Amino acid sequence: MNKFFTKRAFIIGILLSILVAFVDHYSIDIVHGSYMAIDHMPAGAIFIFFVWVFFINTIVKKIRKIRKLALSSGELLSIYCMMLVASSVTEMGFGSQILPMISAPTYYSSPENRWDELLVPYIKKFLIVSDKEAVKYFFEGLPKGMSIPWKVWILPLSVWIPFILVLYFVMFCIASILRKQWVEREKLVYPLTILPREMVVEDKGALPKFFKNPLMWIGFAIAFLIGTSVALNFYFPAFPKIQLVKSIPIFRRTLNLTFRISFPVMGFVYFVNLDVAFSLWFFNLLFKVIKGTFNIAGIASTENVGIYGCSGEAIFAHLGMGAMIMMVGYSLFLWRHHLKDVWQGAIGQKVDDSGEILSYKSSFWGIVFGSLFMIIWLTISGMKWYISILFLIFAFVIWITLTRIVCEGGIPTLVATTIASVQIVSMFGSKNLTSFTILALALTYVYASDLRTFPLASGSMSLKIVENSEPNRKPFFWFLFLALFINIITTLILELKLAYKYGGINLTSWYFIGGPQAPYKYAADIIKNPTTPNKIGWLCRGIGFITMGILIFARQNFLWWPLHPIGFLIGPVWLMDHLWFSIFVVWLIKKLILKYGGVQIYNKFKYFFLGLPLGLYTCAGVWFVIDLITGKQGNSIFWI
Repeated sequence: MNKFFTKRAFIIGILLSILVAFVDHYSIDIVHGSYMAIDHMPAGAIFIFFVWVFFINTIVKKIRKIRKLALSSGELLSIYCMMLVASSVTEMGFGSQILPMISAPTYYSSPENRWDELLVPYIKKFLIVSDKEAVKYFFEGLPKGMSIPWKVWILPLSVWIPFILVLYFVMFCIASILRKQWVEREKLVYPLTILPREMVVEDKGALPKFFKNPLMWIGFAIAFLIGTSVALNFYFPAFPKIQLVKSIPIFRRTLNLTFRISFPVMGFVYFVNLDVAFSLWFFNLLFKVIKGTFNIAGIASTENVGIYGCSGEAIFAHLGMGAMIMMVGYSLFLWRHHLKDVWQGAIGQKVDDSGEILSYKSSFWGIVFGSLFMIIWLTISGMKWYISILFLIFAFVIWITLTRIVCEGGIPTLVATTIASVQIVSMFGSKNLTSFTILALALTYVYASDLRTFPLASGSMSLKIVENSEPNRKPFFWFLFLALFINIITTLILELKLAYKYGGINLTSWYFIGGPQAPYKYAADIIKNPTTPNKIGWLCRGIGFITMGILIFARQNFLWWPLHPIGFLIGPVWLMDHLWFSIFVVWLIKKLILKYGGVQIYNKFKYFFLGLPLGLYTCAGVWFVIDLITGKQGNSIFWI
């Protein structure tokens, strides 16, 4: 029997989850190379998984005396899932954000920005690091002979970590509840899970079937060689670099139309439903036309909505929020029969939840009591109790929406049009919020702003990956949660050591300079310039809500309707401006293959497209190792 949840799989998974943190942070902080854990398909985890499956496990299988030590395909997938979940919190999801953000008010306060007057008095002291000397050395590096001041970090982290663990536990509860609905009833494709599953399909001999396919190696070679050309050009400027991006100005040079080839996006979108893929690029171009028309006509909102999502475009941020509320609201109605089963399980009636990592009873009450804990915590952090509730509702609406898009749309890198804290400020107006509430909302940027990774998405994909495992999946919860917890602890210790050794401002500039200041600059602005409830924002949310409802209705009732609603949800997001062309190219190729070659040809070419992201991620991993050895800095193989 192909076992998944064994002791050795757990131990190896924990060790590799720790390795993920080291690979990622040494890549972005020390060699300033490629981001290895920034997306829902983490390059570092795939690289490590490739090395283990293709080299280590294959070699062990070939040596007769130790053949029994080779891992089964199920064990390998369990290990990958642990690395996947660990990757979602080691960098942008949490690990790279928290330390700089909870120390930024102390380090970046100055007479010019008046943070000591406007912000610091309204931040609960147990949530930040106030020791100026410890914070200075964190950002600038310790003098020789001094030791790391661990004690100043203990109090704030001992307050933050329980909240974060409860938040992520609630995410796992939601993922467990949604699994049957999405996997068995709606049969979502989960494109980002296909590559690791294909990599472990066993064949005659020691080598998995996937690695015997010539089309896979062609795709692999194309991406690997083009990525290598980028690296060689960095080392030797005379070496020609193949450019994969081109932009042209449009709408009187008020916008740029970007044509970018992204191998990961092309590889995964190949498995997406044609209507979904069409809608993803169509809505981005539609919003591009709308934005350009607005620019020429002088239509714009002056509201400050921060830097995330639609990059300050308030109209589209609010439009997206309304659409996401409709999406989740309709989904709850669509899931009503399944949620009835969950409720029956929660109150002790007999239901079939044997295939879940948590029983329905545990998941339901975990959400209830976990949410209650988070509401109390947020209220203690400075929010009014009703703001705490509203913030969590908006945040989970956004997380669930993005998870759905990841699982159905196969986009490895995306964000929402807006974030929860900004929506609350817009709805109420900063004039009607206390400074304590505004600063508590600013601190939510630690885990709810740069939403390119989070455990709800990685956990949901993990449940799909192990769908063919042994019936008792309860141990898998501990596999995932402990991998997440240990990675968080590893990341925090590693980040403190690197920052105090080299100086945080010499590591990744965004995480130590730009990102940590963003929430406080926003908070200072809306305190100095109080705002009232934005009526245009309410109107835009209403338009987004109604438009999304129309799109859902048309999708559900007209077979000929070509537009899928998830395209509307993320159409105006800045990342889609970079990805639309790759999606369009693959959509066109797939459409032609299915029309003229049929399903058989489509299935053959899937190996080529899976080879594209694997080749690029492997290239990034190989050059990270080379850069680490040579000491070269700034050699980034890929961004998206």
